[in-house]
Amino acid sequence: MTTQTDASWETKTGLSRVDFESMVKFTGLSDNPVDNRNRAIILGHSAEGILVAPGAVIKLADGYSIGPRCFIGLYTYISGMVTVASDVLIGPHCSITTNNHRFNPADMSFRGKNESAPITIGRGSWLAAGVMVTAGVTIALGTLICANAVVTRNTESLSIYAGTPAKKIGAIDPKTGDYHWSRS
Repeated sequence: MTTQTDASWETKTGLSRVDFESMVKFTGLSDNPVDNRNRAIILGHSAEGILVAPGAVIKLADGYSIGPRCFIGLYTYISGMVTVASDVLIGPHCSITTNNHRFNPADMSFRGKNESAPITIGRGSWLAAGVMVTAGVTIALGTLICANAVVTRNTESLSIYAGTPAKKIGAIDPKTGDYHWSRS
């Protein structure tokens, strides 16, 4: 139920009220395999089995890609020189961007002095909800990055990382898939 009359309806996008309401409903209801596959295709990611949940923004630089059988979660942001290998799960609200603002002493701000470095996410890795991966990082094969971690350095294969900045807290058994937690 809305309280605004159609005569007073406006958006910055120029969408009609019907179109706007349809989009809002679609975003809220369309997190399912069929719609996620269609979303991936519309966004230009046609490799086998890529699924993109509602609200995800993917802006890859030329020559970078998302591999087959990957899932990109709700409202995740991926931008720049990012390579995602096959069978990767990226949870909701993750941020993976290859741009890094540097402090510029000339004007005492973080404006205008940017650096970029590629990010690689290895096959079979899982980035849980809210993970941030910073420029220049390589996440190795089969790495689990726990929720809300900030990855600032390369990881080791079949390892578990958590925290800000992310630190190795365990390993994954390559034969059984069992987690083995580090002792502090």
